[in-house]
Amino acid sequence: MFSIEEINEMLDDIAAELPPEVFRDLNGGVSLRPETMLSDSDPGGGLYTLGEYRRDQMGRYIVIYYGSMRAIHGKDTAEKMRASLKSVLTHELTHHLESLAGERDLEIKDEMELEDYFRRSGRRE
Repeated sequence: MFSIEEINEMLDDIAAELPPEVFRDLNGGVSLRPETMLSDSDPGGGLYTLGEYRRDQMGRYIVIYYGSMRAIHGKDTAEKMRASLKSVLTHELTHHLESLAGERDLEIKDEMELEDYFRRSGRRE
């Protein structure tokens, strides 16, 4: 298992490797929160939310959920955990960049993948 400090250090290292331009207007930055977050799309179903891009009265920011990352990837090697964190962060940064451009392509793709997941699992028609 990885401590929240270890995950935070990995996340900081990953963010430092990315071009500064992708963080433009992300005034709330990237934060690692301790919670385990279950998806609003699947109440009681055990589908985790690993990260979120948020745009609200507080500004634009990304939240990564340590508890969710640990629940899904806690037994991974450090290399696999780092790759998973990078994937989640870049996914959320893509939402941010699309938001700045007035686009919703990734949001639509996420919705379609979620519907496909529910269809394959037999939980929605």
